[in-house]
Amino acid sequence: MATEARIKIIGIGDDGLEGLTSTARSLLDAADLVVGSESLLAGLPGSTESIAVGGDLDELLTLIQQHRDRQLVLLSTGDPLFYGVARFLCDKLGKDQFDVIPHVSSMQLAFARVKESWDDAFLVNVATQSLDRIVEKARLAEKVGLFTNDEVTPRHVAQALLDAEIDYFFAYVCENLGSPDECVTHGSLVDVSQQEFGLLNVMVLVRKPMVPDRPAEFAGQRLFGNPDEMFLQSVPKRGLLTPMEVRVVALAEMDLGPASIVWDVGAGSGAVAIEAARIVTEGHVYAIEMDPQDHQLLTANAERFEVGDSLQPVLGQAPDAWESLPDPDAIFVGGTGRSVGNIVQLAAQRLKVGGRMVVNVGSVDNILAVQQSLEALDGDMAVRMIQISQGNDQLGRIRFETMNPTFLISFSRE
Repeated sequence: MATEARIKIIGIGDDGLEGLTSTARSLLDAADLVVGSESLLAGLPGSTESIAVGGDLDELLTLIQQHRDRQLVLLSTGDPLFYGVARFLCDKLGKDQFDVIPHVSSMQLAFARVKESWDDAFLVNVATQSLDRIVEKARLAEKVGLFTNDEVTPRHVAQALLDAEIDYFFAYVCENLGSPDECVTHGSLVDVSQQEFGLLNVMVLVRKPMVPDRPAEFAGQRLFGNPDEMFLQSVPKRGLLTPMEVRVVALAEMDLGPASIVWDVGAGSGAVAIEAARIVTEGHVYAIEMDPQDHQLLTANAERFEVGDSLQPVLGQAPDAWESLPDPDAIFVGGTGRSVGNIVQLAAQRLKVGGRMVVNVGSVDNILAVQQSLEALDGDMAVRMIQISQGNDQLGRIRFETMNPTFLISFSRE
């Protein structure tokens, strides 16, 4: 019994058929039927049988199934697996039914035109995520690449960022990439918010150097577990703030009471210390940080959250920085790198009997270092790996973006 031929999904750029490789062109020439948008089909020879389709993916799926017995080629723009139709079809019909021949993505071309790497950029299609969510994700990003559309144009994106007081990006709008009328516009967000652009464009945002994040305002402020974007963070070390989901578990494991004495060792910009101070209303939190820049951000964040005298920022390096501090009921240790084992051992010696310590590390090696440091002390220890996935709407389906795993070591001193 003959097997069905694979469906060919061929990416095509703004330069049309001329930009296809010889392999892609030969597959297209051998097709019995070519399916694609009207604009992509316009360049085909008149003798080629074709069917034009719009943006209805269910309609496309039905059409493919109706013509499954034919040598079928589907034309898509750029890389069909990068915010393209190939992912949807592979999920629906199975990967073994398709061969994908990508073209250079317009996102790749855009970053090439502005001469910026894109391996660390936040890449998004405005058709798959709300503009509010895009703005909040951009708040902490170094670079952003956006596929815009006729409803959410570069002007709308720029204005939304400015409305959120995010004004620290250089903006590029790359129109008609790969075609003879290609155009790249470079300016500030204010400039872009006052201009109109063609429909076929990619917007690239590049953060100005050494500008701190503008935290989100306090709408819906919580006692603890506030979104990461509410905190000022330093530019070179962005992403080292203890994520909200990890912070919530850590605070629960610290078993804080209203009168607890708390140490946050390696406090960074202060997310854990500040939220602990909002719980410890009659006690005190000491946020120990040796980096002067992070210490300034910690102080600024404490003022923003109005924790008052409940929190005391301490500039200094452990263990000297805590020598004169009162013994703690709870300790959080984070951001200590390779020295975490030594820091934990010294801090645990000051922990009150019945007190609890929570250590946040990012590697299995550091778990072992912490375990070895606590072996000589009487107490119970538990280790958790936390890995959170956040759902994003893409092509009408929920897909999950996974955070890097992190580890929490909880210790209760007997």
